[in-house]
Amino acid sequence: MFKINRKIEYALISLKHMTAKKPGQLTSAKEICDLYRTPFDPTSRVLQLMAQQGIIKAEHGAHGGYLITKDLSRVTFSELVNMITGPIQLANCFHGNYSHCDLTSNCNVISPMLNLNERMSQLFKNITIAELIAARHIAEGKIKLKPFAKTINAEVGATNEA
Repeated sequence: MFKINRKIEYALISLKHMTAKKPGQLTSAKEICDLYRTPFDPTSRVLQLMAQQGIIKAEHGAHGGYLITKDLSRVTFSELVNMITGPIQLANCFHGNYSHCDLTSNCNVISPMLNLNERMSQLFKNITIAELIAARHIAEGKIKLKPFAKTINAEVGATNEA
């Protein structure tokens, strides 16, 4: 299954939180972690990476924090992924023009995987962070009402009762 790295999730959580604040109002890593229950170290590293890349600005000091400085409608999802985790790669077997897989010489899906990777990269280049974090989805409410742990426990209980 294709999944977005957790660090990307922490970046999106942070950016969405910061966009809801008043202009000029700072956000600390602790504030984000406490509010959204994200782990402090990876969340703060992601914030630091975004600050190094100029998406946000870090204000140091006792009352410091982060502030969005770049127009998020000019930052693509692809750029965010690249700055946090590196280039988009759907398959672990090849990197650019080389492979470290023992099956490469007999592999029949190199071209399909390269094509898929290129198409996903193109898709991610056409999605801006602003439109991604502003978008609402009809299923959000249902998902929030049914967290994963509760769903699993309910299913296990139903299976044991049957």
